[in-house]
Amino acid sequence: MNNYEKAVALWKRRNITNDAELAEALNGHSIAFAYHSGKIENDRITYNDTREIFDHDGVTSYTGDLRTLFEIRNAKAANELLLTAFNEKRAVDEALIKEFQYKLTQNTYDTRRWQLGERPGEYKRHDYVTGRNEIGASPEDAPEELAELLDELNNIPDEKVLTAAAYFHVKFENIHPFADGNGRTGRLVMNYILLLHYHPPVIIHEEDRKDYYSALEAWDERQELDPMIAFLKEQTAKTWQKQIEAADRKSRNEAR
Repeated sequence: MNNYEKAVALWKRRNITNDAELAEALNGHSIAFAYHSGKIENDRITYNDTREIFDHDGVTSYTGDLRTLFEIRNAKAANELLLTAFNEKRAVDEALIKEFQYKLTQNTYDTRRWQLGERPGEYKRHDYVTGRNEIGASPEDAPEELAELLDELNNIPDEKVLTAAAYFHVKFENIHPFADGNGRTGRLVMNYILLLHYHPPVIIHEEDRKDYYSALEAWDERQELDPMIAFLKEQTAKTWQKQIEAADRKSRNEAR
């Protein structure tokens, strides 16, 4: 059994069914996820600021810009939505995705986007291409393309959830349905999909962003999904490495 398989087995063993159990299982990981996901987009985000906001809803001696502070606070609000949605077993639909995006981007749209009529929680009204391949569906096509993607994800068998989550993520980022926050929204919704199907959530570590972007580009350029699946397996093992090592030590001690 490799480390990815061990991480999945350890998670399933916990048999998490409600928000309280999930919050306990994610102790510390929610902060790490928010930090890494935010820092991929905004290098000014720090782990200490993220931890202070998650633990105390504020920071001390902060000297950064207000947008960064709002982004961290928004990540906490989005995490709270994830716990509530999991407890209610809400379906992954357009309304939930818009709600996640709203939580993650409220009070952070820049002046240019705001003047163009863009609003958190609403589909983009203008073209925003991104990345080397200039991805992004047109504003007219984005809602329909996202609806088609969600239809494809109906009735996911648990054993195929990592593939489905990887597919959702590469397609969602390729569509780029919002004026801002697509990466953070896509990573959070991907984890929510995993959680609904008894799979451990994954932190995409900011120091591995080069491999992450390469996996996204493999889809954009060649519609290859295997690089993202392999990357997510590696990141899952990395996310839960301490728990895996603790379980391995316990097994060795019991075998003596």
